[in-house]
Parts: sequence; structure tokens; C-alpha cells
Amino acid sequence: MNLALITDLHANREAVESVMAHAEREGAQRYAFLGDFVGYGADPGWVVDLVRAEVKRGAIAVMGNHDAAVVAGPTPTMTAPARQVVGWTRDQLNGAQRDFLASLPLVVTDADRLFVHANAFAPTEWAYVLGRMEAIRSLHSTHCRFTFCGHVHEPKLFHLAPTGKAGDFTPVPGVPIALSPQRQWLAIPGSAGQPRDGNPAACYAMFDTGSATLTFHRVPYDHEAAGVKIRAAGLPQSLAERLVDGE
Repeated sequence: MNLALITDLHANREAVESVMAHAEREGAQRYAFLGDFVGYGADPGWVVDLVRAEVKRGAIAVMGNHDAAVVAGPTPTMTAPARQVVGWTRDQLNGAQRDFLASLPLVVTDADRLFVHANAFAPTEWAYVLGRMEAIRSLHSTHCRFTFCGHVHEPKLFHLAPTGKAGDFTPVPGVPIALSPQRQWLAIPGSAGQPRDGNPAACYAMFDTGSATLTFHRVPYDHEAAGVKIRAAGLPQSLAERLVDGE
């Protein structure tokens, strides 16, 4: 089965439409959405409705910190622009859309795969997996062979051997990676709606569950149009600029 892994959509309709179209062309048979459907972008209602419809068709979806903030209020650690967007987003969503965000689980386990937004060791605390130390801690917190998470807006792949030796690397888009059965793996697909690695193209990954092969993808989209909508909504100018710079 081809499982499309999409995270940090951040209310960016243009990016999400391009990613979904690309995933369909690549033969996606199921979707896993790893949180942060809202925040930063100008189309939160559209993105929430898309994810909700996919969940009804069998997709996996977990809650992200921006989703939680819209439901329960922003956390003190959120930046001023992020806090501003949380309030604006809540006003854009109807009751059913807010209820959907509130109903999302923090973690989903499916066979030997764990899906979570931030990490497996403390999902409610939203700590980032920034390097091997956090990746090892996350992998030690689950017996699953594969962990898929978001939160970090850059694509990354970590692995842990039975001996305790860990490694990581930045994947090359479009190049399949065979995930050895002798190791545990933690994959971060990168953000669909707000990439931050200097490349404005949207990120996602495709996992072939039969062959345990993972392929990271980059998908160009009309980030200028997405930025125009952010400005028109009266949201912080910096959020539109980040889409152009990919940072």
C-alpha cells in the first residue's frame, strides 16, 4: 500500500492542492496527516474540510500544536504572529470544523507504524525532534518499527540500530530509501504548507508499506498566490514572505 505522509499543512490551500494532486499521480492509496492543519495560512476552513473528508475515507489524522491552540487557546511559547493567527483562525472556522480539530487524537498506532505530530516521548509538550538525541528518545518510547512525525518543517530521516547506534540524513527528493528491518526509523516528511529549508516547494513523503520503502517529494506550487491571500486577510506580512523564501 502506498501511504502518503503529509504534515504541517498550515492552512495553505495552494500547497495542499498541489501535494494532493502529486500524491494521487504517485499512486497514493491512503493518507496520513500529521497535524497542524491550521495556523499561518489564509485557508484554514478549506484545509480542515479536506482532512475531515479524507478521514471519513479512511485516512489517519493526528492533532498538531496549532490545532490544539485553536481549540484551547495559544500556549505562552507561541510567537506573536502565531498567536495572532490562532485568534483569526478560530473566527474563520465553524463549529463542526472546530469540533473536528478537538476530536483529533495525539497519537495513532497502526500495525508497526506510529503517527504523531511532534514526538513519541511527550506528545502533549510539543518538543521538536531537532537531532539524534531527540530522535533516539522518541524511538525508545515506542516498540513500533516506524515513527512518522511533523512539527519540524524540514525533511529528515533518523534510524536506530539494536546496538544503540543512531544515524540521520537529509533525503534527496524522488529517491526511494529502503528502510532496513534491522533498525527503527523516524521520518519527518517536512512541511507541506510552510517549508523552512530554503526551498519553497511543498514537502511530503510516500511510504510503500509492502516493501518498506520511503520516498520524499518536493512539489512546486503557487506560493505567490498563497502569500497574496495572507496579506489580504490582514495576517502578518512575514508569513507571506516565508513562503517565498522557504524559511
